Amino acid sequence: MIEILATLARWSQLVANLVLFGSCVFLAIAGRHRVLFENPWVARLERAFPWLAGIILIGLVGILATTTGEATGDDANTWRPSAWLEIIQHTNMGHMWAIRAMFAVLLLAAVVSLQYIRQRVKWHYVICAGVAALPLIAGALVSHSAAEENFLTYVSIYSIHILLAGIWFGALPAFLLIVFDRSETDSEKKRLTLNIEGLKRFSSVALPVMLVIMITGLIITDRMIEDDYHALVASSYGWLLNTKLALLAVILFIAYKARAKWLPAFEQMAIHSDELSQPKADKQTTSFFAKWMPSLTVEQKVEQSNLLEPSAGVAKLRKWVRVEFVLALFLVLFATILSNTVPAKHEMVEHWPYSFRFSIAATWEDPEVQLYFWIGMTMLGAGIASIWWGSKHQWDAKKRILLPSALMATAIAVALPKFAVDAYPETYQNTPVPFDAISISNGARHFAENCTSCHGPQGAGNGILAKTFDPPPADLLTEPHTARHTAGDFFHWLSYGLKNTGMPGFAANLTEEDRWDTVNYMHAMSRGYQARLMSPSIVPGRPSMGPPIFQFTTYDGSTGILKDYRGRSNVLLVFFSWPDSQHRLAELSDMRGKLRDLETEILAVPMDEYSGEILSALASEHSYPLVTEGWHEIRNSYILFRRTLTHPDILGEGNIPDHMEYLIDRYGYLRARWIPAVDESGWDDTNQLTRQLSQLNQEGEILPPPDDHVH
Repeated sequence: MIEILATLARWSQLVANLVLFGSCVFLAIAGRHRVLFENPWVARLERAFPWLAGIILIGLVGILATTTGEATGDDANTWRPSAWLEIIQHTNMGHMWAIRAMFAVLLLAAVVSLQYIRQRVKWHYVICAGVAALPLIAGALVSHSAAEENFLTYVSIYSIHILLAGIWFGALPAFLLIVFDRSETDSEKKRLTLNIEGLKRFSSVALPVMLVIMITGLIITDRMIEDDYHALVASSYGWLLNTKLALLAVILFIAYKARAKWLPAFEQMAIHSDELSQPKADKQTTSFFAKWMPSLTVEQKVEQSNLLEPSAGVAKLRKWVRVEFVLALFLVLFATILSNTVPAKHEMVEHWPYSFRFSIAATWEDPEVQLYFWIGMTMLGAGIASIWWGSKHQWDAKKRILLPSALMATAIAVALPKFAVDAYPETYQNTPVPFDAISISNGARHFAENCTSCHGPQGAGNGILAKTFDPPPADLLTEPHTARHTAGDFFHWLSYGLKNTGMPGFAANLTEEDRWDTVNYMHAMSRGYQARLMSPSIVPGRPSMGPPIFQFTTYDGSTGILKDYRGRSNVLLVFFSWPDSQHRLAELSDMRGKLRDLETEILAVPMDEYSGEILSALASEHSYPLVTEGWHEIRNSYILFRRTLTHPDILGEGNIPDHMEYLIDRYGYLRARWIPAVDESGWDDTNQLTRQLSQLNQEGEILPPPDDHVH
């Protein structure tokens, strides 16, 4: 019940605010001549303004009441003003509500004052529209966009989106009042001509407004979905968005018909009625329709004016504009519900309901897929071209609709099925286990016990039983197999096996967490092989790989996680062997002050287990943190990133270097790596290391921090 009341409160105040704002904008745009404001429909519209402002205030009170009940977990607080006051005084949400309420009171004062101004000009409506925009902008500060990292950018985009939506939606009541004006006196018929001019002035603005609404809507939607486009057909947010878009498509079609066909008929009726009361010499000045499309020939203008009998056109205009307004009310309702629904990127799709999904990554390497794709694109282009060609050669309506539709539908039917791959209930599950060193290390053990006989010790598909399978086991290392399928796909295969391959399921042998650990290990293997392009030199402006995160405890007992360094400093992660790395450790100890000046911290991780005496000596000699707990899991994770172009190391058990160093930037990305046994030159030249760090520090944030889970 509380949720229904909350939705009604949000919807009613938003509708009232949009109508008030949009109506004022419409009057400011249409009111080129002051006499327009003397129309009876303007007076009727303005009489609604104080009521609309009051609805905004009442709706805000309803929002405060229901939010209080939801936030406190006690439905009784919904009806307690004392609880409302606590929310207002002690929460950021309450502070924002107070700002919105203050703007709503200011708006009420503005529209009441407007009633006492006799000689109105368009600037009065401009001011009123500006005041009406304030609650809408304040509302954007409590939207999903305000929760984004770059919230100023996305709040600005959302504010533009909602204000332009108000310009379109709020103009509909004025539009309805004009088209239902049935005035009979000559003076009012002349005003009707001005009304038509105003409608056409607004119509010229409506198209760019709608285009910007769609562009900003796409930006906001993309941010709310990110890469989880599958959620469009598998989440509450997605289906609400689809419904909203379907309503918008119908509304746009009605708007197109109104502008192209019914509005000219409405003007023709006004002109026809004026002919009965005006001298012949004045008829030419009355017809604004002659200016409707100046580029048309006289014959085309005549044909345009005869598209529909005036009376029939006006009847359709009155009918369908009412339908458009009702649909717009439902669209705002769905937008209200959508704005209070968990965004798709945060909503876990626990169960994918379809047996297939579409994936370019998993299918594009197939030449047949590419062939059908380009055939489909050609047909799609032909369909789009046929729209232009039909318009140019004035095809009849059926042909203009059916031929492009058939070509486009065929294009989809040809190309889309080729991108379909098998999917499973777990396909889009978010991994419950983070991509961290502990999980990867555990996964390495499970992989060695259950998978190496077929996939090989390094996952390259070359195990001792590989030749007994047809098809052979997948190469999980050197081919981007893990990038082509989701983590949920691998989890399903590990659980239940893979049909027609001989791969068994391991649900009986491995717990759910063990299987997710194995999935993380396979992704770490694949990322490690892709990291062979890495060298001691960073590639400027190219962060791309998130390393495994980890927890650690140092010799002095302090604890931390790799993410602690994000936003503060770069990390030079040093994997050392004793005594082989002795000289390098001493060199880094001498450099620590200089490295700190370059916003870089050193974290030393042993490659093997050493005695307490050795660790004590190392800790006393060197001032940087020395990891003593968690080192084994960290080592097992980062040795997967050891491969280089000259030493791919894909055969046998693999060769583990004695010393490795990784450079992780302050935004959490792995940017460079130095392996003394492999790289001919590297950070033993400390000047090169300092140059790399200086270059790295000149970069701003290019990408958001890497995700802690695989997908």
